[in-house]
Amino acid sequence: SSSSTDRIVNSSVMLWFPDKLLVVTVATKETDGYRRFLRTAKHFNYTVKVLGRGQKWKGGDYMSAPGGGQKVRLLNEGLKEMKDDHQIILFIDSYDVVFASGPKELLKKFQQAKHRVVFSSETLIWPDRHLEDKYPHVREGNRFLGSGGFIGYLPNIKELVANWTGDDGDSDQLFFTKIYTDQSKRKSINITLDNKCRLFQNLHGALDDVVLKFEDHQVRVRNVLYDTLPVIIHGNGPTKLQINYLGNYIPNTWTFESGCTVCREDLRSLSALQVLIGIFIQQPTPFVTVFFERLLKLQYPKNKLKLFIFNKVQSFLKDYGSLYEKCVFFFSDLCRRDQDCDYFFSLDIEVVLKNKDTLKILIEQNLPIVAPMITRAGRLWSNFWGALSGDGYYARSEDYVDIVQGRRVGVWNVPYVSNVYLVKAGLLQRELKDYELFSSSDPDMAFCHNIRNKGIFMYVTNMHTFGRILSTENYQTGHLHNDLWQIFENPVDWEERYIHENYTRIMKDKLIENPCPDVYWFPVFSSVACNHMIEEMEHYGKWSGGANVDNRIHGGYENVPTIDIHMTQINFEKDWQKFLVEYVVPITEKMFPGYYTKVRAHFELAFVVRYKPDEQPSLRPHHDASTFTVNIALNQVGLDYQGGGCRFLRYDCSIQAPRKGWALLHPGRLTHYHEGLPTTAGVRYIAVSFVDP
Repeated sequence: SSSSTDRIVNSSVMLWFPDKLLVVTVATKETDGYRRFLRTAKHFNYTVKVLGRGQKWKGGDYMSAPGGGQKVRLLNEGLKEMKDDHQIILFIDSYDVVFASGPKELLKKFQQAKHRVVFSSETLIWPDRHLEDKYPHVREGNRFLGSGGFIGYLPNIKELVANWTGDDGDSDQLFFTKIYTDQSKRKSINITLDNKCRLFQNLHGALDDVVLKFEDHQVRVRNVLYDTLPVIIHGNGPTKLQINYLGNYIPNTWTFESGCTVCREDLRSLSALQVLIGIFIQQPTPFVTVFFERLLKLQYPKNKLKLFIFNKVQSFLKDYGSLYEKCVFFFSDLCRRDQDCDYFFSLDIEVVLKNKDTLKILIEQNLPIVAPMITRAGRLWSNFWGALSGDGYYARSEDYVDIVQGRRVGVWNVPYVSNVYLVKAGLLQRELKDYELFSSSDPDMAFCHNIRNKGIFMYVTNMHTFGRILSTENYQTGHLHNDLWQIFENPVDWEERYIHENYTRIMKDKLIENPCPDVYWFPVFSSVACNHMIEEMEHYGKWSGGANVDNRIHGGYENVPTIDIHMTQINFEKDWQKFLVEYVVPITEKMFPGYYTKVRAHFELAFVVRYKPDEQPSLRPHHDASTFTVNIALNQVGLDYQGGGCRFLRYDCSIQAPRKGWALLHPGRLTHYHEGLPTTAGVRYIAVSFVDP
């Protein structure tokens, strides 16, 4: 009408003053999404009025079925006390909405729409498809109304909702749709749609149309279909995960210039809080002993920790259980019934938690659920998903690789975490008190599904390096020390467990000794590796008789026999060859320049020898059938045995006090004729390899 046009002209100057704009939303409780909404509103200095705070929500679950009438009723009631006809009302949802820009841009775009009320638009009609023919046609843009966001002058908004007589559970979308599709009402109230998403971007039905646009210290959403930059982003309907993803960036949560701008906000003081640690052992897992040794090193008061162990790990409890306030073996109500419990820390046995401050770091973040990012060595696997597929399983988000590889560092809202995460006890005691959270064959999937359904946010942080996760797929349990066979599956953990702590310093600190000509001596095995090798061989127990006839080797005859067990007998030959390639070959090539080996070892000639005074105390002078020989002392002279050692006759040079875990490296033929010196007491063990016969 002409009067409406006059009012637009007369009031246009008001549009440039943000103090005339009031954001109105309905929030019956403070959810994670609501707090995110307020944070973005505060960033741009929007004035927000919240309706329905503390009331019971009766508007239904309008994510999947019509509802939301309670919002219209509350808005209608809230507007009655407002009197300024120049007031501009922005009515939007809050749980799934973020602001991407400020009031000035919003008001300018509202003014350019040249109508008194502007609704958000959608590509999909809902909830009544029969009303499609009543919608006015548009030449370009979205045709259908979205009720999750609209802006307009106070008098017009009052007129819009004045005739609401529905129940709280009725559809607000249907109510506004019927007004808009009624030509006379549409004209009287002076309504239009934001067809090209200049003000509002509804994500449902438009996910392929939006991309992140990184500007200087700011992130926007760009609608590539209409080349617009919407001010308000709404994850309506089934797009909650997508708004969570966008909210990791918009408006400046994470930028290329500043990184994470909110990661140090709302931190919790590190007073000693009670934590229940739930340790889950659901399958045979390597390096379990190391896991519990590492657990002991967590920098947190032990008297503030309780352990829940989903398995029987009696050896740990026997040794360390008294340090902790309580250790239990049953899945009860976790922290739910324990009012002293502040956090539940879920930790799978295959997690290698290297950061001793992990608990402190996670508690400080003050988030409902937060996981430390862990990865699998050499792979893109991690303990979080950046997105979900249509059937609720893994999908890769655009930023997943950058987060896993540390090119983007921050605290990220994600749809799935697993293996290790911290949960506020308050969630378990209130929002989740009626939930059977882990009711599935896949507990993590069930847990995250239930959390998402409750609208609770899960986060993963990669602001620190926390650790990694073990591979358990091919873990064999047929040996005494099964971890010895993990050099292929879990090479980093194998190295930490079995390689000498000084090995990596060999070259830098010049730890290689040269006790005899062309004989090199260096640390390679840890004490644990030595012990496990001995115990594994004794457990196997099939020592040779030390005779010349030996059916284990090609030809069946051994010229210089020893009492030994071959690596092939315990199916360790491939693992031993890998060990030689990774840890002995680099030393060989350094000490013998110009010689390169691929370790074409005869694994009939890789073995552990046992020397005993009453069995075989020594070995006569001989050459080895190798280009070079590796001889590793597996136990300690003076402690485990007396005597022993190796003498090189050509040089009249002896090594009489072999060090446990140290390797002797020497040529096998021609120049290094040698003998094994007598063991006079105890039992001596050595691991021998003849390389490149």
